[in-house]
Amino acid sequence: MGVGTSGANSALRARDVRETPAPRGEEQLGADLGLGPDDLPDGLVVADEHGRVICFNAAAARITAVPAAEALGRQLDAALPLEDLEGRRWWQLTDPYGGLAIRVGQPERNLLLPGGREVLVSARYVRGRPTGPVRRVVVSLRDTEARRRTERSHAELIATVAHELRSPLTSVKGFTATLLAKWERFTDDQKRLMLETVDADADRVTRLIAELLDISRIDSGRLEVRRQPVDIGAAVGRHIQAYVTSGQPADRFLLRVEQPLPQLWADPDKIDQVLSNLLENAVRHGEGTVTIDITPSASPRERPDDATSATAAHAATSVTVSDEGTGIPEESMNRVFTRFWRGSKRGGTGLGLYIVKGIVEAHGGTITVGRAPGGGAEFRFTLPVSTPAYLL
Repeated sequence: MGVGTSGANSALRARDVRETPAPRGEEQLGADLGLGPDDLPDGLVVADEHGRVICFNAAAARITAVPAAEALGRQLDAALPLEDLEGRRWWQLTDPYGGLAIRVGQPERNLLLPGGREVLVSARYVRGRPTGPVRRVVVSLRDTEARRRTERSHAELIATVAHELRSPLTSVKGFTATLLAKWERFTDDQKRLMLETVDADADRVTRLIAELLDISRIDSGRLEVRRQPVDIGAAVGRHIQAYVTSGQPADRFLLRVEQPLPQLWADPDKIDQVLSNLLENAVRHGEGTVTIDITPSASPRERPDDATSATAAHAATSVTVSDEGTGIPEESMNRVFTRFWRGSKRGGTGLGLYIVKGIVEAHGGTITVGRAPGGGAEFRFTLPVSTPAYLL
């Protein structure tokens, strides 16, 4: 049963669903909380022992487009004519009043209202005693819009992945087929160029697959963080050195580290992933100097009033990455960390910042975006020290 149905059952037990008298404290519960069926977020329909509808809350009226006044007093199958996805009448299939006496309800499933609108339905049978006759049928209704949004998101993810995979796989297939068919016709330099292209495209596919795995773990709450001491300043320095080696001018980067920094325990591979993404965005989409500030700060979990001692004020490390480009439009800032956000003139999958946010939050940290003093984008993430429990 869903949360809404559980809440609905509790509200009804405080009224007239239960056959046995309720204790005085339980009888007063609904009044003390000031709750009624219309206060529930999900649709609630209740039928009595004769199958007549005795409760039809506001959410049920909204979902079914049937006024409560029309539904009350009617037979349940007439007030709520549901069919399964194969067109069979659901109440005839389930037979709540004449079915098995050990049955306690129906699990949530997709059913159809008149007109073909989908709705999520679950039911509970309330009996006066085990295997006794059904005294109440409690039905919960939920709109499927949230599920449709999730399905659309999954479809967009599949379409994006298919598009991103097509280009490198086409390149890999083309170059390998050409080399196999005409190996002797190419010089060593031509062969090397083709093989380097294949290698780069294979790396691109590997990164995309890694992103998909990260998204799956983030969405399911299974992203593992293997903590060990991390020198965040040295990690940023390595990324800067890699850019300089690849041809970026050294004076494009400005690294400022405020000492002393607290000892940071984090997953080094995942922190590298965060830094790589933020620095790549600044280099590719920003302009001017890319500035990285690393400072001690209060833990993101602490309230301002709690960060009074030196220990509390230096219980986390903050990293700020900013550039001097055009920045991110104000109206887009609340969408930066969502799936598929690319902004104007941005390529890629649009999944990088979504993954960055998931990694930072898995560490117990926070990440924000704003406008840098130089006018470009500014990303700031804060990680708590998070010393492993076994070392405390």
